[in-house]
Amino acid sequence: MAQPLMPHATASWMVDNTALSFEQIADFCGLHILEVQAIADDTAATKLTGRDPVRAHEVTQEEIEKAQADPEYRMKMSKGPEQVRRTKGPRYTPVSKRQDKPDGIAWIIRNHPEITDGTIGKLIGTTRNTIAAIRDRSHWNIGNITPKDPVTLGLTTQRELDAAVAKAAKAAGIEAPVDTRLEGDREALIQQLRDEREAALREPSEMIGDTGLVDPFKR
Repeated sequence: MAQPLMPHATASWMVDNTALSFEQIADFCGLHILEVQAIADDTAATKLTGRDPVRAHEVTQEEIEKAQADPEYRMKMSKGPEQVRRTKGPRYTPVSKRQDKPDGIAWIIRNHPEITDGTIGKLIGTTRNTIAAIRDRSHWNIGNITPKDPVTLGLTTQRELDAAVAKAAKAAGIEAPVDTRLEGDREALIQQLRDEREAALREPSEMIGDTGLVDPFKR
């Protein structure tokens, strides 16, 4: 399924500017619902600048309004302008995040040693020489490198990382790890997040009623 060019920034905009459920936003942006929850709670690694998908021609305002009226509805991407895609060379990483690459590489080396240097290079957008220097601790800044999850750092997506881990595990003949933290509780968690979202939307009208103020929009 097609996804927005900048899924996290798009999710941030949707959280701030629409009444869509976290589940709808996660589905449209190709994110995990907990990633959307983190964005809404401002607990993500960095405060994201929202990206308006309507102005980017990735979805129409009518599609958003239709989804707001029906929590079960899943929005469909609009066909926007053709994007130029890189076919060769390492993945482009914004300048502000390039300093985080060594931390992300160190995290993968420590937690998933079965992943090859070539795959790490594609995930993070780096070179084999840099990976080798971090692996053998000859990197010029090794003393300041702290292993950090590359997904949290915004260097790759959870789906891409999971796919790389599964592929490497299969090639190495080992069983890929399975995340069972939400097993049996997924539906309850989704409902809880939905209830919290709806409660937040009701607060303004409830405050007006509690204070005895007159709602200027109510006739």
